[in-house]
Amino acid sequence: MRRTPLYDEHIAAGARMVEFAGWEMPVQYKSIIAEHHAVRRAAGLFDVCHMGEVELSGPGAEAACARLFTNDVRALPVGRAQYSLIANPDGGLIDDIIVYRIGADRFWVCVNASNAAADVAWIREHESGSCTITDHSDATALIAIQGPEAPAIVASLAPHAQAMPRFAIAELEVAGARALAARTGYTGEDGFELFLDANAATTVWRALLERGAAAGLIPCGLGARDTLRLEAALPLYGHELGADISPFEARVGWAVKLNRPDMIGYRALSAAAAGGVTRRLVGLFVEGGIAREHAPVFAPPGQVPQHATEDSVGHVTSGSHSPTLGRAIAMALVERTTLPKGSDGAARDAGDTTFEVDVRGKRRSAVMTSLPFYVKRA
Repeated sequence: MRRTPLYDEHIAAGARMVEFAGWEMPVQYKSIIAEHHAVRRAAGLFDVCHMGEVELSGPGAEAACARLFTNDVRALPVGRAQYSLIANPDGGLIDDIIVYRIGADRFWVCVNASNAAADVAWIREHESGSCTITDHSDATALIAIQGPEAPAIVASLAPHAQAMPRFAIAELEVAGARALAARTGYTGEDGFELFLDANAATTVWRALLERGAAAGLIPCGLGARDTLRLEAALPLYGHELGADISPFEARVGWAVKLNRPDMIGYRALSAAAAGGVTRRLVGLFVEGGIAREHAPVFAPPGQVPQHATEDSVGHVTSGSHSPTLGRAIAMALVERTTLPKGSDGAARDAGDTTFEVDVRGKRRSAVMTSLPFYVKRA
């Protein structure tokens, strides 16, 4: 397994290490629930150095990004970030990404750890040669600080950070190290993601923990990162997103701009946007236990649609206990025909629709609820 530049810091702090996407990563330090609450109430520090970073630069970079990624980078100002997707020709997803425009002809792209090598290979294969592609993954460290106290902690080391709006990126000096500081994250809270030279990771990690200690900042592992993103209904590749899942099924169709016919996947995505999908991602409150990934979802007795049988009408994509809400939650892909319809005839997910889900071999009630489960307080 690979190790991030912060491996020794995790061991010194007593982290429990696990394998994730080929990396040895901290899943927790003392308590996933305590780390989760720290992010919601104060601040948490995450090692996300396993993520990949690739830069597209040169006169043809904008056109390349417009063809390769589903969102429209042509509308992205310098110094701003944009959620986007990499689609295959069939309209399924290769990955979800964040694109940062760091110059008129420079784009910094953050890709998922499990897909980093494949994403870079895909970009190289499908880019027409009009721009320079540089894989910075091995030389770059990424530290995320998230939570209501996070902006003030970062600003105590880099004063200009406080004035940065959400989804902005700027080059700052943090604890003496040059950083691309992005006001983005994956927890449903405010905060920053700091792209650094790998050699500076330990210095910045220690400086943030020292400066943020009085405000309640603690290191957090992958366990809390997952429960936080689930409460915020943020998709995870391999769960809510995949090669056989349309963005219009997974609720990220808003990141698909169908204004470029040369965009990879344009025809299939256009058909999906016009109603050519049969499933929809929904939120569930689960009673009687936690419904884990792949657990089948059933229409309950007495509410089976005419077209359905006793077979499942979908499956859970992610499920866990919500520390913030104090109950079991899950996201699931279900057949659209099982959902109530609004006045326009389109499937909707509000109301008291009830499913059943498999929880350790027993069917348990699961009431559909609107997403996200948690919305950051003002």
